[in-house]
Formats: sequence, C-alpha cells, structure tokens
Amino acid sequence: MHRFSLLSGTGNVARALITGISGFAGVHLAEHLLACGDVVAGTSSSGRWRPGTPPAVAFSVQLWPWDLEGPPQQDAALAGRLAAFEPEHVYHLAALSIPRECGDVEPTPRAWNVNVVGTGRLLDVLAQAAPQARMLFVSSSHVYAPVAREAPVVDEQWPLAPRRGYGKTKLAAERLLAERARSGWPAVVVARAFQHTGPRQGLPMMLPEWVAQFCRSDSAPIVVQNDNTCIDLSDVRDVVRAYRLLMLHGSPGEAYNVGSGILRTTGEVLEVLRRLAGPHREIQVRSHEERADPIADISRLAACTGWRPVFTLEQTVADTLDAWRRAELP
Repeated sequence: MHRFSLLSGTGNVARALITGISGFAGVHLAEHLLACGDVVAGTSSSGRWRPGTPPAVAFSVQLWPWDLEGPPQQDAALAGRLAAFEPEHVYHLAALSIPRECGDVEPTPRAWNVNVVGTGRLLDVLAQAAPQARMLFVSSSHVYAPVAREAPVVDEQWPLAPRRGYGKTKLAAERLLAERARSGWPAVVVARAFQHTGPRQGLPMMLPEWVAQFCRSDSAPIVVQNDNTCIDLSDVRDVVRAYRLLMLHGSPGEAYNVGSGILRTTGEVLEVLRRLAGPHREIQVRSHEERADPIADISRLAACTGWRPVFTLEQTVADTLDAWRRAELP
C-alpha cells in the first residue's frame, strides 16, 4: 500500500505562494492547499480575483499584483512581500497558456516575455526574498515531439521538440530553470501538465466551448471542430493534487508527466456531454481528420508520490456542465 494519501495529499503543512493564482488551475490549487492546511498567498497580473472565485479562497488568500510583463517596481514590491511572508513552496503557474495566442511556429514576443523572461524575473525576486523556497514549475506536454496515432504514449524521456510557440516557450523556461539550478539554487521540480479541464474553466478551451453551446437557450446545432483527436484529458482537481504531492516528494531537477494516462478521442468526450446535456441536439463536426496528441506515461509520478486520478470523465463533464448552468465562471 502507498504511504501517500490518494485523496488529500496531506502532510508537511507549508507556507505556499502561487503565481497566476486567479486563473483556472491556480484557484483550484489554492482550494486544495487550503484544504490541506497550507497558508497560501498568490499573485495575479491585476491583483484582483475574477468573478466566481470561491469565497473560501478570496477570503483566505493574500493576493498581490505582479505582472510578468510589469515594470521593475513591481518586482521590488513583490520581494518585500515575500520577505515578510517567507514562502517555503512556490508554485509557478503564471503564464500565457492558450497555445493559439503564443504563435504558430515561433513564439510571439509577448509569449516569450511572459513565459520565459517572466520566469527569470521570478527567479531573481525569489533569490532576493525567498532563497529557501522550493519550486514547482508547471510546464506542458507541448514540449514533446509529435507522436504517431498508433503509438501516442510518451514518458519523460520522449524527445523534446515542440512544434509551436507555446511549447517552445515552456521548454525554454525549463532550460532556464535547469541552468540556474546548476549553481545549487533553486530546487525545482517540473510538472509537465497534459490537457485538463473541470468546473469553472472558461472559454476558449474545448469542454467549456461545447458546454457553453449546450447551455444556450436556443436549439442551434453544437459546432465541434474535430471529433477524432486522441487526447489525454484530466480533471483539474486531480492535477492540483499531483502538484502538491510533487512539491512534497518530487526530486529536484526531474520532470514528471501529469495526466490521466488514458487515451480518449474528442468524440468520446463529446458523447459523454451529449448524453448529459442534450441527447437530441444536432451536432455539426467540421472535421473528422485523425489527429493525435501525446498520452502521458505517468509511471514516474505514481512511483514517486502514489498519485492516481480519482475523477472519472463522466464526473468531470457533469461537474463542468453543472458549474456553467449555475454560472460559476471565472
């Protein structure tokens, strides 16, 4: 039996900083850390919570403005706050993370400034104000080379050869962190996150885009770009559990895949949603072209932490649909 909790990841209560805390995964991570007893602070570019943020997070977490593209004065202010807060754990989630906004073949200047230069700025602030902190850097499965549909499973040794701007910025940030760590600081664990979804995720991500159409009052057809892409889709609540377990137990300098390890097609996800939201709604699929995203080999993560996903696809889709119906949106 694993010595780790599969549900809570409890143990080793800490003072934790989350960059990008007001985003989709950031709020879910804050909820999980608070449930585990951690003291949590976070940064967002505006320093304000988004509509729909759970009150337990908004009332319990210190939120500070810090923009990855902001003026140097913001870095000095953040350093002062961190020196007083004394974080032991830093979860670096802040990023420009919608791939289509990061450039097709090469990164856009903004994507590079946010995802790479901004990561360097965070390291400089931490070196000054919290050199004792341990860091989890949230990278992406987009750093991997393309896969074949007949052999889509990748472990952490799969070639690193991203095709698009987003993956290139994440890989560059990983290499920046590794270069800094060679001098003995910081202690960084890399989480290569695969696609994840769940309650309160907003547009333009795949499941919310479909759910929003089902929730319209009219009876217009549901428009789907492609129903024949192989994907690895996790529940965000499982993913943030993995992040905390990796912070506690991951080996600095190592990368860990964080995904479901299950191959699904976008059509299978759509069918689950259709059964729940509108079995008789017309579906218009623009393409049936076979495509394949990487599927995570999660052996290293499981061996290190005892983690495994606990949310079924049906539960994830149902909870996401319910949140949209109740307008619990960021």
